[in-house]
Amino acid sequence: MKTHPILRFALAAAVIGALVAGAIPAAPPAHAAGIITLNGAGATFPYPLYSRWFAEYNRAHPDVRINYQAIGSGGGIEQVKNRTVDFGASDAPLSDEQLKAMGRPIVLIPTVAGAIAMSYNIPNVGTGLRLTPQNIAAIYLGQITKWNDPKLATNNPEIKLPDMPVTVVHRSDGSGTTFHFTSFLSLVSPEWSNKVGHGTSVEWPVGIGGKGNDGVAGAVKETPGAVGYVELAYVKQNNLTYAVVRNRDGQWVAPSLDATVLAAQGGAAQMERTHDVRVSIAYASGPANYPIAGFTYLLIPQEQTDEARGKALVEFLWWAIHDGEKDAAQLRYAQAPPAVVKIDEGLIKEITYQGKALLIAP
Repeated sequence: MKTHPILRFALAAAVIGALVAGAIPAAPPAHAAGIITLNGAGATFPYPLYSRWFAEYNRAHPDVRINYQAIGSGGGIEQVKNRTVDFGASDAPLSDEQLKAMGRPIVLIPTVAGAIAMSYNIPNVGTGLRLTPQNIAAIYLGQITKWNDPKLATNNPEIKLPDMPVTVVHRSDGSGTTFHFTSFLSLVSPEWSNKVGHGTSVEWPVGIGGKGNDGVAGAVKETPGAVGYVELAYVKQNNLTYAVVRNRDGQWVAPSLDATVLAAQGGAAQMERTHDVRVSIAYASGPANYPIAGFTYLLIPQEQTDEARGKALVEFLWWAIHDGEKDAAQLRYAQAPPAVVKIDEGLIKEITYQGKALLIAP
């Protein structure tokens, strides 16, 4: 079978496949008796949802066990590259250069979108502090160092902000959450874009590091005066306070499921328009959009090396984008919009063993 270009081949096929009408049946059982174990690693951003998916799928399919290490997007990318896992997970979509460096075609499957909250620990200040994008950038550039800085006070006249040092918390590991956050900062601050830029790892001007979303959440919770960027599910689980952020349209918006759904819908339109799943929904226009959000992706080798495990993997993926998506809202992730689900269907059908599609066409 001729190898397609690394990513766009699958999108084109998916968009064509999306035109086929009809109900979506469950993927059929496909492998022989015996326990099959799939191993994955990567992003912490979607871990609350993925851990539920893996447990639910095992209950419905006891012959398939899925082990997942939430080590960060950077670690997941490396493990897929090193061929030590069956799949990876990354919030940062891989660039053309990264895809070429993988040494084999990798299919990127967008699963859900999530919001990244600006969480803080300021004594006697609850949820609702107003932070402009420019002030967030200034905090992370080390230019705002006290919570009672006039730039912050101007937008929060009803809050008595203390004369307390700001402790910046960032990720210490390679992180897709960092990719989305620094992409947002690069869009709103030319200075940040020029001095720091965006990526899964950057040279932070100031601050202390925490490993994983849970590490940043823990550091913020334990450190008076701290502020950090944390996926919304972790903020809610840890009962952290969080800011409302001014969006591109000048509206103050809190991180929420509804605001993330709107951003995801805009991202779906981009995917259809560009025939590429690698889209940014950070700082997107729209009066109700929350400005710090992003999709997360599963990284799947297109050509599988073990037929039974490959079939188990594609069957799980089919279940995830249909049945699994129903769990997303409960954990404050935005489900993949219908257009993205259809794209994902086409991508899954491109996964092969010895050149033949592994998924029996539903």
